[in-house]
Amino acid sequence: MDWEISPASKDLSPPERAESSSIDDAIEIVASGGMVIVVDDHDRENEGDLIASAATITPEIIAFMVNHSTGILCASMSDEHADALALPPMVARNDDPQATAFTVTCDAKASGTGVSAKDRALSFHVLAKPTPDPALLRRPGHIFPLRARRGGVFVRQGHTEAAYDIVRLAGHTPVGVLCELVNPDGSMMSGVRLDEFARKYGLLKVSVGQLIDWRRTNKDI
Repeated sequence: MDWEISPASKDLSPPERAESSSIDDAIEIVASGGMVIVVDDHDRENEGDLIASAATITPEIIAFMVNHSTGILCASMSDEHADALALPPMVARNDDPQATAFTVTCDAKASGTGVSAKDRALSFHVLAKPTPDPALLRRPGHIFPLRARRGGVFVRQGHTEAAYDIVRLAGHTPVGVLCELVNPDGSMMSGVRLDEFARKYGLLKVSVGQLIDWRRTNKDI
């Protein structure tokens, strides 16, 4: 399968069950260091995000994400984790139509310019440390942290909460990496094009609605 990324990657072969649409599979893929596509409701953004765990993200996966997204990579985390990392809200009054809770941007202090795939991977690893250490970060930077709502997708049906929930269920420090998929012309990817993209790269595609149903069924309240 052609991932269009560095051949040096040894951990990016597509999952065997990529054609299924199971949340169990999505959790397993993310737990093993892979990525999945999560789509939201048609009446909301109607878009697809690539989602992975910040704890296990690699430069190769980041390069793939950058090549197929807006280039803006976000880190979904709880309010408590963001507070512990000294990442306050980006603005005092949030006017975003979807109330996306951006914090100030950041990079790992040990990174170079912060923008390379290697630097961004390091920044995500710092954000996902089980014991948060704000001294390891510099602000502003090239990573866009997001504060997930307490209660996850039960409270807000967004990609921020979906990333947080899936990574938490995968057993990792609940910091998710997410980015919005775009078409080659720069328009947002949705509908049949998301299906084609998932098939081309052997990626599992699930929905926020499926995640909500899974959590209810499994009493993950």
